[in-house]
Amino acid sequence: MTALYKGMGFLAGLALMIILLISSTEFVAYYMNGYYEKEYAKYQVTEAISIEMEDLLTVTDEMMDYLKGDREDLEIYTKIGNTEREFFNAKEKKHMQDVQKLFLDAQKIRFWSVLLVILISGCLLYLKKGRCLLKGIQWGILGFMTLIGVLAGLMAYNFNRYFTLFHLLLFNNDDWILNPDTDLLINIVPEGFFRDTAFWIAGLFIAGALLIWILTWFLLKGIKTGE
Repeated sequence: MTALYKGMGFLAGLALMIILLISSTEFVAYYMNGYYEKEYAKYQVTEAISIEMEDLLTVTDEMMDYLKGDREDLEIYTKIGNTEREFFNAKEKKHMQDVQKLFLDAQKIRFWSVLLVILISGCLLYLKKGRCLLKGIQWGILGFMTLIGVLAGLMAYNFNRYFTLFHLLLFNNDDWILNPDTDLLINIVPEGFFRDTAFWIAGLFIAGALLIWILTWFLLKGIKTGE
């Protein structure tokens, strides 16, 4: 039965990492103060598409509301150069529908992961198997971090190849293949933007995982070995 209890703890650890990864992504995408303005300035986005920073940030806020499900559509008008026009074209809207689905599905996955952690933790603590829970969580962290490390190494080795593979796995159409000459979306989020975003998400995720590991280590010190 000990192996079963440790396996349950391991599963709780994996679920915790899923929660942490989704939450880290959400924080950078939605709540990191001034992030988009700094990135737009860094990559000279406003100059590339002839838009004022204030207008671009307004478009970004509306786009984020759409991804969160707080806005029904992406019919957003703004001034590009000297022309008042709709920011997103039909292909961009179709792609953003797919992205929105990913974001909303991630929230559902996080909800069920939280529920799983609560159920497993409650069960193991009720059975006085706290040590199995904590050790399992540590192994879950280690396993998930190993996977993330492999993926990060592959991305560092050939970012374009694995970035493309990432999209092929997540999307069942080619709407994500945008043209910088006709599609504004690809211009406001260039490759460097994705690199920086991945860096921040990874940093938050690693810091959170480390904190959880340290917490479990301290808690294990207070539990008798024979439990």
